[in-house]
Amino acid sequence: MFNYQKICLDLLKDLPQKQKEIILRRFALSTLASGEDGIKRATLESIGRDFSITRERVRQIEEDGLEKVKQKNNKYQKIFQYFKKHLKKFGDLRREDKLLGELGGKIWQNQIYFLLNLDPVFKRYGESDDFYSLWLTNPSSFRKAKEILNSLHKKLGEIKKPLALKEISAFFSLKNSVLESFLEISQKIQKNKEGFYGLKDWPEIHPKGVKDMAYLVFKKIKGPLHFTQVAKLIEGSLVQTVHNELIRDSRFVLVGRGVYALKEWGYEPGQVKDIILKVLKETGPLSKERILEEVLKQRLVKENTILLNLSNRKYFLRDSQGKYLVREA
Repeated sequence: MFNYQKICLDLLKDLPQKQKEIILRRFALSTLASGEDGIKRATLESIGRDFSITRERVRQIEEDGLEKVKQKNNKYQKIFQYFKKHLKKFGDLRREDKLLGELGGKIWQNQIYFLLNLDPVFKRYGESDDFYSLWLTNPSSFRKAKEILNSLHKKLGEIKKPLALKEISAFFSLKNSVLESFLEISQKIQKNKEGFYGLKDWPEIHPKGVKDMAYLVFKKIKGPLHFTQVAKLIEGSLVQTVHNELIRDSRFVLVGRGVYALKEWGYEPGQVKDIILKVLKETGPLSKERILEEVLKQRLVKENTILLNLSNRKYFLRDSQGKYLVREA
């Protein structure tokens, strides 16, 4: 639509050569391939070294040059109106890398960044612990985004599971394009490969190593698995490495011969004997049938294995009615 390189050079053509060169380098405008695969914007320090002047002097020269260029803005108002209209589709706010990519593709991103700096309508907020770098045309949109993100952060903390955009939109009266734009500026709420949003430190969002990948496998399958099955479902993993992680991580409970499940599903750690002890301590004396029923909810073992443990008189006794109870120490 626009030849951004030609426009930028036209805006700079009347500047003194030194000032023009500083701005070209500061915004990396001296090449067409100036996007993510091109040259980077030069620092004040590097330019100062080349010109044998201080960092502060480079900043002053740049600032003075930009003020001169801004006086020629009227010539290209159609471009600024186009930028403003684009931002409006996203609630007057857009994450910087998204905006530069959408407006400039791969080769014009530095030129777009330069032009955005020329019109006071466009405000830039640098990256922080909470937000990625972003541009906006209305400060109230940023305030609104922060309110929504804070509210969602609290809600996710309560729900403790990732949500799809459709589920999140049920909480807020916003167009999906605007809501998604707000979500994309957050450093604390992020999206995983499946398109679900959650807190950035959740394994469902940013899995760390084999143990988190294994955790996600169980969450997806929603049932107990043998460690060899888990390894097959984690690309490039070694069976022994997966098994070691399952043994070490308290999120996983051994429920059968090499079979694991998630503790959060209600499975208790320990041997079959420990499960029987816990059941009897919670309920009191029980028949053999009831004990089998309760233990089999927790363990994938044969009934004989449970009965063998019940026969251990060191831990269990039978009362006059034939029910089993815990032997007191």
